[in-house]
Amino acid sequence: MSFGRIWAIASNAFREVIRDRILYLIGLSTLLLLLALRLLPEIAATTQDKIFLDVGLAAIELLSVFVAVFVGTSLINKEIEKRTVLVLIPKPLTRAEFIIGKQLGLSGVLAILMIALTLIYLILLSFSKIEYPLASILVSTLYLFLKLSLLIAVALLFGVFTSSILATLLTLAVYLMGNLSRDIVTVGNLSRNSNLESLTQSLYLVLPDLSRLNFKNEAVYGILPSPQTLLSNGAYGVFYTVLLLAIAILIFSRREF
Repeated sequence: MSFGRIWAIASNAFREVIRDRILYLIGLSTLLLLLALRLLPEIAATTQDKIFLDVGLAAIELLSVFVAVFVGTSLINKEIEKRTVLVLIPKPLTRAEFIIGKQLGLSGVLAILMIALTLIYLILLSFSKIEYPLASILVSTLYLFLKLSLLIAVALLFGVFTSSILATLLTLAVYLMGNLSRDIVTVGNLSRNSNLESLTQSLYLVLPDLSRLNFKNEAVYGILPSPQTLLSNGAYGVFYTVLLLAIAILIFSRREF
């Protein structure tokens, strides 16, 4: 496996996504945050600071998830539909390098997008003289990036063997159910139905537990788990991402073009 070839694919994917005007989302996010700043004093006079902290972090996640899902699911399919994959694969480029390069390229775009959105968010907080726990927000943002990297791997996995539309729907389903996986298990236990309990337990084991990488609520109040918990949850996110990429590579390697 050649890092140079992976870097070439990643750079090409990065430029391709940037050309799709994805970074226009930065302007949209700024407008939404300014609107929230304007409206919140009229809606919640006593808790507006906490609400704006929460709204800002939620906006960063939603816009980043939009990019990870809708762009990630089309990265492979676009190459197949344009038939450019027929040119790339016969060259001294392995399919593993192709998948990993796409993952790194889109991850790079999301890293820039999240850094820009977080800076704008912090500037607006400072300008509005709202006190905020900087360290907690930065840690929460870092783990959000790990969650989005995992989501990109999910999008690429579905994208290698389904259409873009179906891959998008499946990735969104994984995102929603992954964030609610613990609640799904709780519902199964409360139902006292053995079949439903087994189903919910199976879903919990198969689906990534994205709630382990979600620290938005803790960040708002400046409270984060212990370093051991952060380390184990971070390792969980990285491991699951690598596992999904390995499965995507295995499936992609068996496709005939």
